[in-house]
Amino acid sequence: MTLTQEAYEGLRTLICTGELAPGDVVSEPALQESLGLGRTPIREAIRMLAAEHLIEIFPRRGMFVAGVDPRNLRAMSEVRAILEPMAARLAAERRTSEDLMNLRTARNELEVLENSNLSDQERALIDLDSRIHHYIYQATKNTYLAADLDRYYMHSLRIWNLGLGRIGHLRQAVLEHKELVEAVIEGDSDQAFNVMNKHVCEFEAEMAQAI
Repeated sequence: MTLTQEAYEGLRTLICTGELAPGDVVSEPALQESLGLGRTPIREAIRMLAAEHLIEIFPRRGMFVAGVDPRNLRAMSEVRAILEPMAARLAAERRTSEDLMNLRTARNELEVLENSNLSDQERALIDLDSRIHHYIYQATKNTYLAADLDRYYMHSLRIWNLGLGRIGHLRQAVLEHKELVEAVIEGDSDQAFNVMNKHVCEFEAEMAQAI
């Protein structure tokens, strides 16, 4: 990972988890200190995230974390409902030994979660959800599809964070990925497609009620 990629990943995580909230000022010196990186990679990361509509830059006013408009949920879900199931199908067909290792690790984590009483570790649960989606995107072996889905997922994650306070079963929502992970591991492309389609549609319905 280059320094620019490191800055990009770090800053995007701060935005998507809400540590940098919508409307917050994006300060280069503060980011250099918090991320431990220099001015150039931070600037490049800001430019990349501005292109993804996560940061807004206003001449003579400054840089700010972009707002979150819940009305965008329907539009994003329409796109994800097409691309996510396709990605799951491709992942089941193309996953490599490295992909299988990652997915089995995720399955093990889901099994630990299933047999535990953990329900209040929001950040850990969201991290696991994010990694599962990332593993599936990478397993498609289609860099264009993976990059697009990663961006849509991050915007959806920001909306998810808005509704977390009204969702009483975050743990169960993450556990529902077990069936998806199993289908991809087993190479069952039809099952992977159907499970992912159901997941995206239920996500939109739940978020629409929560926000």
